[in-house]
Amino acid sequence: MRVISGKAKGTQLKAPSGRRTRPITNLAKEAIFSILENTASCWDHVLDLYAGSGALGIEALSRKAEWADFVDRSRRSCGIIKYNLDRTGLSSKAHIYCCRASKSITFLNNNYNIVFMDPPYSNPCASNLLAALANSELIEENSTIVVCHANRFPLSLDYDGLHLIEQRRYGNTFISLYQKGVKR
Repeated sequence: MRVISGKAKGTQLKAPSGRRTRPITNLAKEAIFSILENTASCWDHVLDLYAGSGALGIEALSRKAEWADFVDRSRRSCGIIKYNLDRTGLSSKAHIYCCRASKSITFLNNNYNIVFMDPPYSNPCASNLLAALANSELIEENSTIVVCHANRFPLSLDYDGLHLIEQRRYGNTFISLYQKGVKR
């Protein structure tokens, strides 16, 4: 796994080992950022929930994001995110929170332009977390939420003002993009 584009292009990223973690493929990551280049108007603040290795948030920082917050409940994953941020030279533009994604929504106070959610495929909580995000102060008009998920837990088209704008499939990975206030 590597950074695809931007300041840290080509940097190899360390990923957590084990069966609980499923690093995003470079193909799926390229697709996500291709879509974001055409749909996300602002990249100032990024939130990477279920961050794992931090690959999505680090890719955003490498390209043009000014700040990224990373959230993962695993201490091991938080250590790997720190290692990857140091390795890419992006540590000064990020903060890591080692806690559950649902808890982070209760105390984070930034407004995020882009939110990445890549929960374990066996975790059915993506829908609940999308609903919580839709009703939080963390996102605003035109914020984009990118959800990587399996099809076994289908997502709704709308979550209180968050609307599905695009969905693609790459192997077992579904990528669903939602935007606040934008209905297509």
